[in-house]
Amino acid sequence: MTGLTGAVLTRENTMLKCHFHQQGLCHSCTRLDTPMSQQLTDKMAQLQTLLAGIDVAEYLPPVSGPQQQFRNKAKMVALGAAHQPVLGIVGPDGQPVSLCDCPLYPDDMQQLLHRLEKFIQQAGLPPYRIDKAKGELKFILLTRAAHSGQYLLRFVLRSHQAIARIERELPALLADFPAIEVVSVNIQPVHMARLEGEEEIFLTEQTRLAEVFNDVPLFIRPKSFFQTNPEVASKLYATARQWVAETGARRVWDLFCGVGGFGLHCASDSVAVTGIEIEAEAIACAQLSADAMGLSQFHFAALDSTGFAKGQQAEDVPDVIIVNPPRRGIGAELCQSLSEFAPQTLIYSSCNPTSLARDLRQIQGYRISRVQLFDMFPHTAHAEVLVLLEKCPG
Repeated sequence: MTGLTGAVLTRENTMLKCHFHQQGLCHSCTRLDTPMSQQLTDKMAQLQTLLAGIDVAEYLPPVSGPQQQFRNKAKMVALGAAHQPVLGIVGPDGQPVSLCDCPLYPDDMQQLLHRLEKFIQQAGLPPYRIDKAKGELKFILLTRAAHSGQYLLRFVLRSHQAIARIERELPALLADFPAIEVVSVNIQPVHMARLEGEEEIFLTEQTRLAEVFNDVPLFIRPKSFFQTNPEVASKLYATARQWVAETGARRVWDLFCGVGGFGLHCASDSVAVTGIEIEAEAIACAQLSADAMGLSQFHFAALDSTGFAKGQQAEDVPDVIIVNPPRRGIGAELCQSLSEFAPQTLIYSSCNPTSLARDLRQIQGYRISRVQLFDMFPHTAHAEVLVLLEKCPG
């Protein structure tokens, strides 16, 4: 193999030092005490164990990225009190632990998170207390565009009551951090640890955060899924583009397409792509990208992927179908539909190797030509896996 599919981003055989982990305050990075090279070896071994009994023609070398400062998202629980807020987690002793200095975040994101703790204090936003069902601020959700360093900032509130206080202090925050491009308030009134509610209120003129992976413009809106590791995600999309190009496909479906990462990478004047995603906001972002790229053969629809596939006729089946489902996988119903449609090529991108292995055993009539692991989530047991399935002859 040549090109991106055979590339491995080599890293030193070192371990990331994190005082939160060393002091037992945070247990999110369960593999932090294992050298990066061993982490990859272990993930590959686990993947091969899950796929045992499935005929795989080739396991390509795993693709990795930086071991620190790689995350583009921070999901911070608001803790403490309005006069002494903390963004982070509850420690083993029940006390708030600020994770603003988490080494998985870039330096500028760490600085902004510290400034946001000060912002909460200045605005007088009382953190929500689940045990007392009191307070206003539930979460701070921060997304960073790797290509520009700009930010999408979201405040998740219990009610509309504190919006005026946010608006009062916002000009000073934007003056200190002009890289904040989009600010919104999400209203989540339910008394439980649910991340966000239905209502989104924008406090800036801009409502989308622009990002670029490889040569493809992408747009991020609140609630739309986006990969958390930009460097590795760029390699994932570029690899899928290469695999599709090698098939000579002219028609592609991108199911569970999100903001269109896979489909937009594969589309061209000679390749027609249909992107299907149930989240309307994500489809709006994908369409914006297609318009920016001048793609005339790209169609999006906010539909359920399984329902869409079942409603198609055999003569409408494309050359390639790409699936990128949530952690639960595509399920037996869609596995059956894909087996019956029998496009020449299937490309399956999975963030959960366990559900991937289950689905691959249910897809009939295909040989697995390539499997490649992308280390999207260093220091954890999780991984992204890309699989190329080719229709069996006869």
